[in-house]
Formats: sequence, structure tokens, C-alpha cells
Amino acid sequence: MTYRGDVAANPLSLLPTGPTDKERVEATLLDAVKIAGDPYLTEIASHLILAGGKRLRPLFTIAAAGASLPDGAVVDHDVIRGGVAVELVHIGSLYHDDVMDEAQMRRQVISVNARWGNLRAILAGDFLLAKASEIAAGLGTDVAGLLASTIAKLCEGQVGELQTLFDLDRTAEQYYPSIEGKTASLYAAACRIGGIVSKQSPEAIDNLTEFGRLYGMAFQVIDDILDVIATDEQLGKPAGNDMIEGVYSLPVIQTLAGPDGLALRELLTDGLTLDERHKAIDIVRRGPGVAQSFAVATDFIDQAKQVLLHVGDNAAATALAGAADHLLASSTRIATA
Repeated sequence: MTYRGDVAANPLSLLPTGPTDKERVEATLLDAVKIAGDPYLTEIASHLILAGGKRLRPLFTIAAAGASLPDGAVVDHDVIRGGVAVELVHIGSLYHDDVMDEAQMRRQVISVNARWGNLRAILAGDFLLAKASEIAAGLGTDVAGLLASTIAKLCEGQVGELQTLFDLDRTAEQYYPSIEGKTASLYAAACRIGGIVSKQSPEAIDNLTEFGRLYGMAFQVIDDILDVIATDEQLGKPAGNDMIEGVYSLPVIQTLAGPDGLALRELLTDGLTLDERHKAIDIVRRGPGVAQSFAVATDFIDQAKQVLLHVGDNAAATALAGAADHLLASSTRIATA
């Protein structure tokens, strides 16, 4: 999520599959983008990796693979590589997003585009996608094909969002496919790769994939809620930033359809002033959209946990269920703070 809160309580941070899983992920990420004889490209490509991150997607890959293992077993290095491939796609997409958004900061450091310019940021993002594909190819045709289709879905979701920028008539029916592509597809792929590489049954792989998809849907809905209920300090960017950029997410869509919809509609324009932003945020916070969106996210999480019942009940599967609960609990703490 965008929220810069403490993630230590996230059950995925205490995965039972090995004490150094996250360290293995970090080392493999850095190794993947290290180019012998080219420190310049290495520096640009590793910029956001070194800035840190929760690494949720590779941890989901590890947990998904661990769901088929005895408690305490260490996952094979190919599982780590599969999770790293998904994370590289995610980071590469951030490079491109920051160019499109003209972002100045990312993960509390200067963005790649702000430091090295748009052209280098785009090329470095392409490089990260290529390295992800290279790793996936080494894991077999199933993983390679999956990663390629996931990148395509990510682009489709982003294009769908761009098509509705500043569209006050954007609907939930347009919103859901967009977030499924740009966010949920990566979580689904992370879990599916864990199942494929650990050679689980087709049924187990499909269940893990569906869990990742449902979690990813909830993740994005929660992220969109936080954009309007959290503070600038908590977010690390202006609250209501999506409205500034013309991205009308589910809480806004639901509010526009409610009793304060006309007042909000009059404020949402290309060129939202600071005062108008504050007024718009206040309308959304007071309206029904936030509560309705929380209900949607909760339903996605409930569905995701039901799917996990068909996966198993070992410590890794329990960690996945705990991560789903943690997503809702952390956002609720912000809402009630």
C-alpha cells in the first residue's frame, strides 16, 4: 500500500519457511540488476530496490510454495527467483508510472525520472521488465507465459484507467477490471508461480491464484480508501492525490452516486486547487463511499480466505490468511485514528 505504516505485524514477515527468506529475496533482486562493467545502469536499475519495500509479492510466492511443504521447510531457490521476477515487474511498472505522473518522490527517495530524466527512467523500467522475463524463462514455459500475460494485463489495466481520467461518470464496472489488471494480476501471478515452481496440483495452483487475485483486489480498494482518509504524512504524498490526477476510484465513484454527488461533481475538475482538494476530500470522508468501499474490500478478503480453506492449514497457508486479515486491520486503524 501507499501508507507508510509499520508492517512488522504482517504475518508474512514471519513466514515459517525459513528465517532469511526476505534476505534471500533482497540479495537475488540486487544480483538480477547488477550488470558487470556497467555501474551506471546498475545504479539506476537498483535505485528503488535499495530504497526498500515490503516485498509482499515475493513473500506471497514463498508462502504459496510453502503451503505444500512441511512446517519449517526452506523453499527452493527457484521459488525465490519466481517471486523476484514478479517484484521486478512491479518495480519496473513504478518507473513507468512515475514518468506518467511526473512524480518527484517514491519510497521516500527522489524518483528515478526526477534524478535521471524520463528517457533513462523509461529505459530502466524496460530493463527491469526484461530481467523479469529472463528469470521467468529460466523457470520454464509455464512461468514465462504467465509472466508475459501478467505484464499484458498490467498494461491493459493501466490503459483502462487512463481512458477514464477526469470522467465523472466512471462506473464501478469500469473500475474493477482496471484494478484487476494493474494490481490484482501481480498478486495472482505471485501466488501461481509459487504453486507452479513447487509442483503443486492444478487445483491447488488455481486456488492459490484466485486467493492472490482476490487479495490484490482488496489491496487496491484499501489503497484507494487510504488516499482519501489518511493524512499527507501517512501517505508520503498529498491526500486525495488520485482526484488531483483525475483518477476517480471506488470511494469517489460511490460518493458521486450518493446525496453529496452534485457538490463533489462541481469540485472535480482538471486543475483542482488546494482548497478544492480539501473540500472534495471532506465530502468523500463524510459520504457513504468510504464505508461502502470498506465493505467491498472486506468481501474480497472473506472470499480470499474461503479459497484458502481448499489450499491447506499449515503455517504458510495460515500466514497468507493472516496477511489478508492484516490488510483490513491496518486500514481500520488508520480510519479510526
